[in-house]
Amino acid sequence: MLQQIQETADYIQKRTNQFQPIAGIILGTGLGGLVKEIDTKFIIPYEEIPHFPVSTVEGHSGKLIFGYISNKPVMVLQGRFHYYEGYTMNQVVFPVRVMKKLGISTLFLSNASGGVNPAFEVGDVMILNDHINMLPSNPLLGPNIPELGPRFPDMSEPYDRELIARAKAISQKLGYKVHEGVYISVSGPCFETPAEYRLMRVVGGDAVGMSTVPEVIAARHMGLPCFAVSVITDLGVEGKIVEVTHEDVIKAASKAEVKMTAIFKDLLASL
Repeated sequence: MLQQIQETADYIQKRTNQFQPIAGIILGTGLGGLVKEIDTKFIIPYEEIPHFPVSTVEGHSGKLIFGYISNKPVMVLQGRFHYYEGYTMNQVVFPVRVMKKLGISTLFLSNASGGVNPAFEVGDVMILNDHINMLPSNPLLGPNIPELGPRFPDMSEPYDRELIARAKAISQKLGYKVHEGVYISVSGPCFETPAEYRLMRVVGGDAVGMSTVPEVIAARHMGLPCFAVSVITDLGVEGKIVEVTHEDVIKAASKAEVKMTAIFKDLLASL
């Protein structure tokens, strides 16, 4: 795996004239609009990158973008990889490991998720302060690779408290109401049943989705601070559950992403 990470990083560095990002950003379903804010220098389609998976989900463009946001050099995954696509956990988190190899010092993530907290409404933004892994696997299973991180990485602070505090202050300044809460990751690809939504709430979740947690586990294993937001695109609250499609999720996410984009921009400026 280390050789593949190195080969991919070498290829990307050649394609980008040794561009040095300080932050990596992973954009979730329907949340690709942040790329409009990038002073773009390089774009590489995933299919051209050695060892890289390819996005198969609508709403995930499948491009690696290098440039500047708020005058800070970043690399952006416009589209991520999911366990439900049939990828192994190592494939799902491979781009995160490549990002670290390329020099990022902070990882930003976004996702579209279902709200199970009764206080949430469609279009709300939730800052993640913790998560629950209900996926059937973990990207750190198997022999540990000491060059990446320790055998038993600490997860007492999966999401960086300082970045959360800054993001809340930014949101207040911008006049955005944001929530803070626990994200539960499940395998999908079907949306949850009403009973499953109730379970998510009972075990301590505020939002549920099909991504983010494996990437954060891999990032924390390597010592990368993480900041993540969920855009609430549908509700798993009794009395508010309606039939939902992937197209509905994309539509709701794209309407709400202006808040996420503004928070990310100001947060990057503070690095």
